[in-house]
Amino acid sequence: MKVLLRIDVDGLGRTGDIVEVARGYARNYLVPRGLAIEAAEGVAAQAEAMQRKRALRAAVDRSDADLAAAQIAGVVLKVMAKASDEGRLFGSVGVAEVTEALASQVGLVVDRRQVVGETAKDIGSHEFIIELHAEVSVPVTVEVQAEA
Repeated sequence: MKVLLRIDVDGLGRTGDIVEVARGYARNYLVPRGLAIEAAEGVAAQAEAMQRKRALRAAVDRSDADLAAAQIAGVVLKVMAKASDEGRLFGSVGVAEVTEALASQVGLVVDRRQVVGETAKDIGSHEFIIELHAEVSVPVTVEVQAEA
């Protein structure tokens, strides 16, 4: 059965794609949840319109991501944490602390899932990557310092 996807479906296709799926999958899952509609005659024009809209939205998202990337490029975030005399942290500095530091020090609010990097367990500089868009990633240095 051919269906027109109304939203991106993982492992199946993107908005505006016409895909072939099993009849039961379409009837019991895709159509009732509003993820797809049956691809009847004349749906090709609607599919084209959806794909153009998706392309425009992707271009806008990409330009927004580029602006945010320019804003945080070269920024060194400072995070304070309790540490021993040897420089080991009593806790750790991870994704949550980096997103909090980005919001407070730079003014950029990102989701925790957009931050990638190893959890810092020592004082010093650590590298995290902020994935602002599928095609835009920015490395950020996080300077972990001991609290006084």
